[in-house]
This record gives sequence, structure tokens and C-alpha cells, in this order.
Amino acid sequence: MMHTPIGDDPGAAPAAGQPDVAEPARPGMSETYLGGRPLRRYLTWYGVASFSLLLTFGSIMGILLPNHVQALEFARWFTGPDAGVDLAELSRLKDAVAGGATATAEEQRLLGLLGRFDAGRAQALSLVTSLGLAGTMLAVPVIGILSDRTRSRHGRRTPWILLGVIVGAVFLAGVRFAPSIAVLALLWTICQVGLSAAQGPLNTTVADRVPQRMVGTASAVGGLGTFLGGILGAVLCGALFARLGLDLYLVVAVLTVAGLVGFVLRLPDRPSTELRIAPHRWSDFLRGFLAPLREHDFRWVWLARVVLAFGYQSSVTFSFFMLQSYIRPALSAAEATGLVPLLTLAGLPGTLVALAVSGRISDKVGRRKPFVVGASLLMAGSMLIPLLSPTLTALFVQTVLGGIANGMYLAVDQALFIDVLDKDAAGRDLGVASLATNLGQALGPILAGQVVVLTGGYGGIWALAFVLILLAAVAIVPVKRVR
Repeated sequence: MMHTPIGDDPGAAPAAGQPDVAEPARPGMSETYLGGRPLRRYLTWYGVASFSLLLTFGSIMGILLPNHVQALEFARWFTGPDAGVDLAELSRLKDAVAGGATATAEEQRLLGLLGRFDAGRAQALSLVTSLGLAGTMLAVPVIGILSDRTRSRHGRRTPWILLGVIVGAVFLAGVRFAPSIAVLALLWTICQVGLSAAQGPLNTTVADRVPQRMVGTASAVGGLGTFLGGILGAVLCGALFARLGLDLYLVVAVLTVAGLVGFVLRLPDRPSTELRIAPHRWSDFLRGFLAPLREHDFRWVWLARVVLAFGYQSSVTFSFFMLQSYIRPALSAAEATGLVPLLTLAGLPGTLVALAVSGRISDKVGRRKPFVVGASLLMAGSMLIPLLSPTLTALFVQTVLGGIANGMYLAVDQALFIDVLDKDAAGRDLGVASLATNLGQALGPILAGQVVVLTGGYGGIWALAFVLILLAAVAIVPVKRVR
């Protein structure tokens, strides 16, 4: 394998007979994969690693956590003779009463329990997910800054990727045995911080090792791995939950470790022992969080991601509960567990097409903003469909349109961030970029949970998501440096 000498332009496409790898311009930095087998190997394993991480989040957030929370909350509210209550039948009774039917005193009592249970499980799930995301929100930028400054014989990013995935897998195994909402929230928070600590440096390898002309394509590959991981994670758990139950936590932990370890073994980073870094000062360290946000374009892209993640997470957090308590007719817990992955899978074709097309076209035409704005507008519009029609069909239609929008967004938004970041502090800036996603995702479930408590239903969540995602499209308009 040939290498370009230090100082050559690593962003240019290699001509015939030219090297496939460029040496770093500064000691301790990563090599750049200009093309050929090294770049193909990187894109493949970056996609695999992204897939394995989101396999965890897709299976846990979509299936395991909602089922786990629902089981704990059901045992809290329905005790003694009420422990055998059928939630699906009780939800159908609620709809019948809302339509004018008369309930007996006993039925009214059970409906009162159902209302408190519904609010309790929504609040509990929003607490568990939001605490995990809040911990991630605080940890990821710190990990990004530390990884920029890490000197080791294994490079800057590899130690954090390995440490993060090991911590995440160990605590994910512990989540399996959580006996209460409080313990579940604590273990899942530590697990999610660990996995996100691996994900941040993994994403930063795009800025480290991929030439500018291929950043959109690499982002699309990562987005594809991310989306497929989320989809197949939900499908895996939906298919196996009836047989393995909460033991699926252990299976997912093993799969996640395998993907990340494979990445660092197949794509070892260059030693960073000779990396020159400024003396460490805590004041500079803390100010580093705010430094990217002082830049005009980065700030607007960051705000757009916050708002979009806020709206999107508001709409997806309670999918499992909506299938039981929002659509008509209501489904049982077993039916909802089986349908959540199918609902998610419905968006796969559109997402794949959007991912395959958007990243390449964005690189070819040299434009990012139209893709991100268009994706945001399409996603916002899709949120109106279940609001106007609370049916299973409407949820499937929304998923298809939302999948197209999500694919377009995943392919280009990360590339847009890379275009506006400081190349000498890529880990810091992408850590702050991840903070935007985590902040939005942490706030979304909290607000959505309160909407359920205050309104006694899930319809208001769709209206909230529409408004927030529409604002995300507007926030991209002021960006100037990137077209």
C-alpha cells in the first residue's frame, strides 16, 4: 500500500497510480484514506460499527425498555385480584365509554387505575430515557475534547471506543436484572453514557480519516448503518421477545461489543504518542464546550439539530404505548411488541433510497442546506397524519414518509456539521454536535410525558412534533458558509 508524503493534500482524489493513503500532516494524527481498498475497508467497518451501536439503541429503546417499564408499572398499579386485568380489553372499554357507553362502578374503578397506570408508565419511560440522554449530553463533549488530546500507542480515538463499549455492555447486562424504575434508570444511564462515549470518537474518525470529497458518502454509510441497526434491532427483539424476554439485553450486549471491537482491530489508529498539545487548563477545557457555538454557522446547524431531535424523539418515544392506548382499535401488549418492528420496518425502503441518493448528490452538487431543509419539512408534514387519523394505517403512512425524510437527513446533516467545524478540534466540535442530538432527545420524552399526563392522551404529541420539526427547517436558513 502506497502513501503520500507528509504535507500533500489529503482531500484530493488520487490519480491513477497514485497512493491510496496520505500520511498525517502533523505527528500523532490519523492517516487519510484517499481511495482504493483502504477507503472501502474503512467505509465497510464504519458502517458495521454504526450498525452495531444502533442495534443496541433500536432494540432497547423500541422494545425492551418500554416492555420493562410497563411490567414494573403494571405490578405497581394492578395488584391482588387486579393483577390479571387485560389492558387491551380495558382500553377498548375506555373507548366505548368515551363513545357514550355506560360503565359499572367496578369498571369505573378499573378505568381510574388505567388512567393512573397510563400516566405512570409514560412518566417512568420519559424519566429513564431522559436521564440516559442527559448523562450522554454531559459526557460526550467531554469525551470529544479528551480524545482530541489523547496520546497513546493505540491512537486518539481507539482507547475511548473500546472503553465506552466495554462499560456500556457491562451495565447493559446489569439492566436486565433491574427490580425498580430507579435502578433501571441508573443502570441504563451509565450504559448509555458508555455507548455514546464510544459513538462520539467513532463518528470523529470520519473527520480524521476521510477526504473532504467523500465526507458526504461516509456520512451516508454511517447513517445507513445507524438506520439498519435501529430497524433490525427492533425486528430482532420483536421476533425473540416472546421466547427470551428480558434476557435479550444480554444478546444485544454481545453483538454491540463484536461490532466495535471489529472496527478497531481492522482499522487500527496511528499512535498519537508524538501528538503536540497545549498545556491543559480547566478554564480552557470548560470554555471549549462553548467555542464551537460562537461560530455563526455552527450555532445555527446545532440549534436546528436540537429542535429536530426534540420533535422527532417526542413522536417516537411512546410508540409501544400508542399502539395500546392511542390507535383504534387498541392492541394488546403482545400485539404491540410484534408490530413495533414492523412499523419501523415500513420506513426502510424509503430510507435506503434517500440515504443512497442524498449523500452522493450532496457531494456531487456541493450543497447541503436544501437536503436538510427538505428533510425537515417532509418529516414535519408526516407528523400531521396520525394527528388527523389515530389508526394503525396512519401510523404506517407516517413511518414511510418519516423514513424518507430521516434517510435524507442522516445522509447530509453530519456532513453539514463536518463542513462547518474546526478541523483541528474535530473531536470537540463533533462532541458538541452530538450534544445537540442528546439535548433534543432528552427534552423530547420529558415534554411528551407531560403532554400525556396533562391531556390524558397521546394526540398532542403529534402536534408538538410538527411544530418543533418545522422550526428545525427554519433554523437552517441563516447558515451562510455552506450552501
